[in-house]
Amino acid sequence: MLTALSIRDIVLIEKLDLVLEKGLTVLTGETGAGKSILLDALGLALGARGDSGLVRSGAEKGVVTAAFALPRTHAVFGLLSQQDIEADGELVIRRIQNADGPSRASINDQPVSLNLLRQIAGALTEIHGQHDDRALVNPANHRRLLDAFGGLDAEAEDVRRLWEALSEAETRLAEHKALLARSEAERDYLTHAVDELRKLDPQADEETKLADLRQIMMNAEQFAAALTEAEDALNGDGAVEARLNAALRKLERRKDQAQGRLDRICEALDRVLQEMGEAQRASAEALRSFAFDPRELEQSEERLFALRAAARKYKCPVDALAQIRERMEGELQAIADGGAELTRLEASYKVQCDAFDEAARKLSVKRKKTARKLDDAVVAELAPLKLERARFETRVETDHGRGGPHGFDKVEFLVAANPGTPLSPLMKVASGGELARFMLALKVILAAKGSAPTLVFDEIDTGVGGAVADAIGVRLSRLAQGLQVLAVTHSPQVAARAGNHMLISKMEEVGKKRMVTRVQELSAASRREEIARMLSGAKVTEEARAQADQLLRASS
Repeated sequence: MLTALSIRDIVLIEKLDLVLEKGLTVLTGETGAGKSILLDALGLALGARGDSGLVRSGAEKGVVTAAFALPRTHAVFGLLSQQDIEADGELVIRRIQNADGPSRASINDQPVSLNLLRQIAGALTEIHGQHDDRALVNPANHRRLLDAFGGLDAEAEDVRRLWEALSEAETRLAEHKALLARSEAERDYLTHAVDELRKLDPQADEETKLADLRQIMMNAEQFAAALTEAEDALNGDGAVEARLNAALRKLERRKDQAQGRLDRICEALDRVLQEMGEAQRASAEALRSFAFDPRELEQSEERLFALRAAARKYKCPVDALAQIRERMEGELQAIADGGAELTRLEASYKVQCDAFDEAARKLSVKRKKTARKLDDAVVAELAPLKLERARFETRVETDHGRGGPHGFDKVEFLVAANPGTPLSPLMKVASGGELARFMLALKVILAAKGSAPTLVFDEIDTGVGGAVADAIGVRLSRLAQGLQVLAVTHSPQVAARAGNHMLISKMEEVGKKRMVTRVQELSAASRREEIARMLSGAKVTEEARAQADQLLRASS
């Protein structure tokens, strides 16, 4: 729910901080007091198009901050997580509109695009009014709302998954058919290429190994010369090794009587002699490995040339030749297997197609039954809203030749406000007041089925009074039992149903000769006076106060 709204320097609002509660909150006031400014500011925070004209005259920028408290299970947190935006039960949306034109937005102090802001805001708040252009009016939402009303979300999700599996099977089949067509056309080329590559038999990292070996063999004489010199230095005339052996024998004869004092030097001399022997053996082995063989060098160069020539021919790195051979062998196998893989893929596609078709057809049947129930429920709500002669229809158009992730159905809400007029899409309803009341009837029916946690209704009671206004108030109050509802209203019957009442007024700021908008939360006594004003006009009479008392008692 929306817990707080802070506005700075927006039109006539210099500074305003509102704390909002659960349930039904109404906002009332004289015409022109600034109710629309308040909603414009909220709309700005929710991603509406920015306009430098919203910035208060003389200010550099306008700022709107909206704070929301949500359960941790709310879907919006998953979306925020995907964008690496930290949130722990609370969201703070801030929109800054500069006087020179551009605006910027942030969520929990992290900058976001307007597209993301609108996506997030759509899951938090719905605004309904006489010029509604969101939520229920958009046909793109009608199928989802119908499924939610009928408890068909699980079936719809199954259809979506089956469509994905069908699409994947179709893609694999199409790719295999294209492979067969290409391979059949290139059979002779593939046969020749595979034979050539099999004879060549390229190995992993072979080019690097051959190049390294070639480099070693080309420098073999220099390495051999260096090793010969090292070996001569180690062997010498044998005098060094003989002297070390003589020293070790003399010390070992006296070692037992030295009580351990000669042990270390004996061990050291023994190690030196052993390491000298190991060095001599290693030198001899290394020298043998550098024995120059012109034929081996020639073979390595020929092999390297053949590999690089094949790589140029097949336009790939040398290390990719093995994969090229494997791919070509697979294409030849696809031709040679007599279409077995094609048959398997066609069977798999048919299984997926049948599964999707069956699930989508069943869903269509359920949607049409649900549509009739929704129509009856909405029509039952229309009569008390002075739309007793209106018609409402949930049209489900099914085209089995055009499936999709949502099945075969196109769903749209159609209405006719007056007898004799054809059914038309919601957005084409001529009267703004009628549209708003259709919206209210739908929201009452669909409130518990995937609604945003905060609903805003802007003057949906315009042009009605008496019993109709009271019926609107009853429905708003009913909605507010499970959702947060904010309603801008001119109707005392609606205002009397609210749990919270805020008065919007416009006054001249003392000493500054400018008008400012103020919002005041009303006490019980002040609320009675405001409802009486709404009943009687500029001059509040005792009769109006008595009638206000009666309305408040009736709605308690």
